[in-house]
Amino acid sequence: MSKWLRVVMSVVSLGLATALIVFLPQIVGTMTGAKVSWSQIGGLFGAMSWQMVVLMAAVWLASLLAYTFVLTGSLPGLTHGQALTLNAAGSAVSNLLPFGGAAGVALTFAMTRGWGFTTRSVVVLTLVSGIWNTLFRFILPAAGILALLMSGRALSPAVANAGWAGALSILVLVAVVASALYWERAARMLGRALDALVRLAPRRIRPAEHWASDALTRLRKDTADVVHTRWATLSVGMVAFLGLQWFILVLCLHATGSYTGLAESIAVFALSRVLTSAVATPSGAGFMEAGTALALVAFGAPEAGATAAAILFGFWTYTIEIPWGGLALGGWALFRRRSDDRGPAGVE
Repeated sequence: MSKWLRVVMSVVSLGLATALIVFLPQIVGTMTGAKVSWSQIGGLFGAMSWQMVVLMAAVWLASLLAYTFVLTGSLPGLTHGQALTLNAAGSAVSNLLPFGGAAGVALTFAMTRGWGFTTRSVVVLTLVSGIWNTLFRFILPAAGILALLMSGRALSPAVANAGWAGALSILVLVAVVASALYWERAARMLGRALDALVRLAPRRIRPAEHWASDALTRLRKDTADVVHTRWATLSVGMVAFLGLQWFILVLCLHATGSYTGLAESIAVFALSRVLTSAVATPSGAGFMEAGTALALVAFGAPEAGATAAAILFGFWTYTIEIPWGGLALGGWALFRRRSDDRGPAGVE
């Protein structure tokens, strides 16, 4: 992809995200039939106490610290300070570019190599942290579905049965993948099953024989030591990170008068994290806020409050990461030459 095409795509993508946010009150109003305006939203923001803002900021910082355990668990020898810088800079890049994950990975390699880590260890970092993020991204929808099913909210039998089936299927899938990463025999069994599925594909698009099993073997070989010894740290870090992000959402709901219940907040949080995968805008910006606001309204939250809560939550999980990451990236670049003068970190 050419440089200018990437620039155009970035501008269009950011423009779309900005438009979705600017017209979010109109979108919610059109979808719900209610009158929602920026003046209403501004009034809700203005009514927030400084204590609430400070609490939100503290929880946000705690969530960033929690995620450092995922990175330090994925790359032995990485300090929590380095992990905080790495996550902040990578998030800023990902939040500014469509398909920003690739640019984030390139930046991860540049920063960690500058700290003296080997290419192989950084590959393992990328694989393990990516796998753990993906596994928990699968778990979140199941958690949201189960929370609603167990909340006592009135659901039709068909919806309830479909919800149970969907949640259990997702959890079984996660268990199978996790087992394949931890146990070699499970990996071989899953690889053979995937090879059998691949053979059903038309010959013209079918990959090489034993492609799936060979790929799983290579993946497991690269990640086995880290997964075996640090799976608990990785999992606790992800649970703490997501739990604190959910708590930020709860604070946003309370601050805007949009809290409708524990189960509903879990379901909305799960939906919001899924919507961040929308590739049309960086980190799903705009789509996440719209989906979150509409889900809150569906659960009984007032339209203006739901819209304000979604925008506020987007600020703490997306917007603020851009200047924060810019500071981290600038600090890394500023001290890079000094670090190089001291020599590599010696991690092999």
